[in-house]
Amino acid sequence: MLQRLDRTEALRRLPLWTPVEGREAISRSFIFRTFNEAFGFMTRVALAAERMDHHPEWFNVYNRVEIVLTTHDASGLTERDVSLANLIDEAAGDRA
Repeated sequence: MLQRLDRTEALRRLPLWTPVEGREAISRSFIFRTFNEAFGFMTRVALAAERMDHHPEWFNVYNRVEIVLTTHDASGLTERDVSLANLIDEAAGDRA
């Protein structure tokens, strides 16, 4: 079974992420120059998430991507979320 992390502790390790109100989850929004850049980012994240067998909740409109991470099996955050968030941050580069 996956061990839950304290959200405050997870956020200390992920300074660009924010808590999701009313849920044990974290989120981050990204803005890219074009749809193509946003889609390429999502593709990189999707391939890595599939390898990790841990998939984000996300929403995309043109050049904007919003991502929410939580581990449904643990009803909260786990190391898998922190690992995926770090991977997402790396894939995003300097986009915020």
